[in-house]
Amino acid sequence: MRLLGRRERPPAEALASLDRDERVVAWATAAGGGAVLATPLGIWLPGAPERIPWHLVDKATWRDGALTVVAARDTGGGVLEELPPRSVRITVPRDLPNTVRVRVERTIASSRHHRLPVGGGVRVVGRRVPGQDGVSWQLVFDRGVDRHDPAVRAAADDAVRQSRSFLGL
Repeated sequence: MRLLGRRERPPAEALASLDRDERVVAWATAAGGGAVLATPLGIWLPGAPERIPWHLVDKATWRDGALTVVAARDTGGGVLEELPPRSVRITVPRDLPNTVRVRVERTIASSRHHRLPVGGGVRVVGRRVPGQDGVSWQLVFDRGVDRHDPAVRAAADDAVRQSRSFLGL
């Protein structure tokens, strides 16, 4: 029986990975044990050795009782590379799905896909990064685009300038 005013807490083993001052804003019980934790800094998935910062959550979906997160890693110069999706079946979602949606959306100041003259495109994303002022610009190239090609980089840099201008930055 749950007492009024008493909040359920995540399992102690899930909390052990958090930084000392990190607090949980939402959590869910994962199938097979463990918990998914959302904090002001990012999301912790069961079995993951580290938190995924909100500004590196490229996509997150909640469908049929499963949370799927596509994280990205910064390969340098703000160029992001999507990592394989990670799905967690959730047995007790609480308010985690909505919290994840709100936290990811809150980081995005701008997101626009630009066609590249050599084919393919690049998504230019302006993100608010916790603990940093202003907007950080990220590039996510379509599959098959050679992001090291000087013409591609020049076009991508121009796309960032267009996006900054569009936001008035």
